[in-house]
This record gives sequence, structure tokens and C-alpha cells, in this order.
Amino acid sequence: MANGSYRRDRRQALAACALLVLAFFLVPLESDPNGLRLILRAAGTLLLVLTVALLVTGQVRRQLTAPTGGAEIRSLIRLVVALVTGLLVFALADYVVANGRPGQFAGLDTRVDALYFALTTLTTVGYGDVHAQGQIARVVVCVQMAFSIGVLATGASIVVRQLTQQR
Repeated sequence: MANGSYRRDRRQALAACALLVLAFFLVPLESDPNGLRLILRAAGTLLLVLTVALLVTGQVRRQLTAPTGGAEIRSLIRLVVALVTGLLVFALADYVVANGRPGQFAGLDTRVDALYFALTTLTTVGYGDVHAQGQIARVVVCVQMAFSIGVLATGASIVVRQLTQQR
């Protein structure tokens, strides 16, 4: 791949990640007293999580079977964007649960807290300052941990391996 094309792809990936983070902080999430709308929003959120899971899984699978060369770099960049998206979707889900059901999480009050918690869960650091207390939160975090270990960690290790092999 030409150096200029690689730089352009990298700039686009950084811009996509920046827009995803911006959307994470700006998407409206106020609670809704209307039960039907709440159910529809929950179903939409679940659909979003499943879609992101399929996209990230597909990117990981493509990267595992990708040929070497320019297409590999482009695929790797897409994988990085997909991993950031997966992290942000889980952070958003944690934040929605924490706001919709007070008491489900201890120490999760802001979107920054949710991003921090999702990242510490993904990296398996788990400082313990933010943790799931309620049953709904624990189910969400169990799904998050399984997805993080099975897909996100695999994708992250592929990114690191590919980047170290290219240098």
C-alpha cells in the first residue's frame, strides 16, 4: 500500500474513532416513563449491541484469514475502529443500566465512569471502585466480559501482533 494511502486510512480511522467517542458523550439517554418506548429503546440497544458484536467478530475473522499486503493494513484499521466501537457500546450499555436502574452499579454515575468501567472490564484490571451490584448489571457485565475475552481481546491481540510484525 502506498504510504499516502496508509496515512489517509489512518487519518480516517482516527476521525471515525473521534466521532464515535463524541457520539458516546452526546447521544441523548434520558429515562422515559413510557413503558412501550422504554421497551423499544431497550430492543434497539440490544439490536445495536448484537450488530456491533457481529461486525467486530467479522473483522476479527477477516483479520485472521487476511492475506498479507495493503489489504491487511486496511483490514487492521477497520478492526481497530470496530474494537473502539465495541468498547463504547458496552460503556453506553453500562451507563444506561446505571441510570435506568439506580443501585445496579456502585460508583458509576457519569459517562466517563461508564467508559472507565468498560475499559477496566475489557482489560481485566478491575480496580473494584466501580462494580456491578444488581442482578441486571451483573448480567450485562457477564455478557461484556465474555465478549471482551472472546472477541475484543482476540482482536486487540491481532492488532498488536500485526503492528509488531510490520516494524
